[in-house]
Amino acid sequence: MDITYHEENGYLIPNVVVGCDTTRPIGKYGRMRREYLREHRPVLFGLMVQNGTLFDHLIETEDAAQRRLEAIVPALAKAAGATEALKAADQMKWVGIMNACKAQAEEVIFREIIFA
Repeated sequence: MDITYHEENGYLIPNVVVGCDTTRPIGKYGRMRREYLREHRPVLFGLMVQNGTLFDHLIETEDAAQRRLEAIVPALAKAAGATEALKAADQMKWVGIMNACKAQAEEVIFREIIFA
C-alpha cells in the first residue's frame, strides 16, 4: 500500500481518501440506521467509518427497507379491504386504512432491518 503525503507548515500529512460514492442520497431508512449505529453500536459504527463501508451499508439498508415496504403494504392493504371501490366510495376511509398499513409495515421494517 503506497501512502502519499503533502506538506503543511513543515509537517507531512498523509493524503487520505474515502473510497465510496456519496452522490446518491441515503434516504429515510438509511439515516435511521446510521443514527441507530451511532447511538447504540458505536464500535461497529466506528469500524465501518474507518473501513469506508458505512455509506455502502446505509445504501443497502435503504434499498432493502424500500423493497420490504413495497412487498408488505399491498398485502396488508388487501387484507384490510382497501380496494379501488372503497377508494372511489370513501376516500378518507381508504387513506386511513392505507396509513395504518404503512405504519404496520414500517414497524416490521424497523424491527427486522433498521434496529437489527
